[in-house]
This record gives sequence, C-alpha cells and structure tokens, in this order.
Amino acid sequence: MTIKLYHCQGARSVRPLWTLEEMGLDYELESMRFPPRMFREGYLDINPLGTVPALIDTKGGSDGDTLMTESSGICQYLVDTHGPSPLGLTPKDKDYGTYLNWLHRSDATLTFPQTIVLRYTRLEPKERRLQQAADDYTQWFFARLRSVEQAVTDNEYLCAGRFTIADIAVGYALYLAGTLGLREKFKPNTEAYLKRLEARPAFQRAITL
Repeated sequence: MTIKLYHCQGARSVRPLWTLEEMGLDYELESMRFPPRMFREGYLDINPLGTVPALIDTKGGSDGDTLMTESSGICQYLVDTHGPSPLGLTPKDKDYGTYLNWLHRSDATLTFPQTIVLRYTRLEPKERRLQQAADDYTQWFFARLRSVEQAVTDNEYLCAGRFTIADIAVGYALYLAGTLGLREKFKPNTEAYLKRLEARPAFQRAITL
C-alpha cells in the first residue's frame, strides 16, 4: 500500500500533509510549483480538476486506487482508513456532529472567502484585480471567524477535548489568513489557538515541505 500526495507549499494540501505527519504514516510527497496545472506536465491526467491537493492511495489487489482531491475530506479518509487515530472521531462519539461541522466549515466557510481575496489581490493580472471583491470577502471571512473565537474561549481545541483533524482543517484556514496579512485582526482567543497549533512539530514540518 502506497500513499502519494501531490502538494504545493502553502496550499490546501498542507491539511493532508499535516495529518500524515501527525499520524506518522509512510507516504510519498511530490512538491510542485503553483498552479500545477500550468507547471507540472501531466498533472491534469492525475487530477482533471487541476487543483491541489491530490492524494492517491494505492491499495493493490482488485480494490484499485483511491484518488481524492478535497483537502478536509482527505484528512477524514486518512484517520478513518489508516487509523484508529486519536485525531479522528466516530459516530459513537458525543462530539461527532460538531467534529464534522468544523471539517466542512473549514473549507466552505473559512477558506473559500480567502481564495477570493487571494485571487483579486495577488493572482490576477493587475488590470483585473478587484479591491472591492477582496474587501467584501475579507469582511465575510471575519464575520465567520467569530465562530472560532467563541469555540476556543474556554477550550484548547474545537471539539472532544483534544486535538483532532478538525483543528488541522480550521488551523490551515487561520494559517492562510496570516499569509494574506489578515492575522493582525484576529481576536485574542483565535490568536492564542493558532499559536498552540503552530507549536506542533507536525505543523512545522508540513509548512516547510
């Protein structure tokens, strides 16, 4: 069995890479220049979406390979199929619903508006950049970020009283905000929470690979 992760430094592939490092799993990493659909020949044959990440789990036998491209979904897949791991929860756990909610919120609610900010302040040619769009989606991000501030007011982590992949998924969204210059507006609980995540050796490895 072989796990291969296609990764761009600082991209959403940090989530599954961080998870792999926390779990201590063996994996193959291919680091690519962003966006790989332009700079990595043959990447569209691997992931027709052209997005990052892509993970291939080669199981051997008649089961075939598993291809996944959604970063938070990959994290859940890893703990569910390569566990058991304290990073994951099961339907029997009291906080299972909260755990799933944070996993989905991390990308759909917290990362998505930042991708708009990134596109219209850095990725588009200067003549196509839209400051109004960037400002509007920055405001959207901070409105949704209130949920994190509230969740970690009296808790070190988001659910189950321990570090889980929910923290990895949301932690990446907070890390991305820092790369966009938004961290200086974090409220105190959110800032303290991110510092706890940044202190983890697996996170430190994931952002440098």
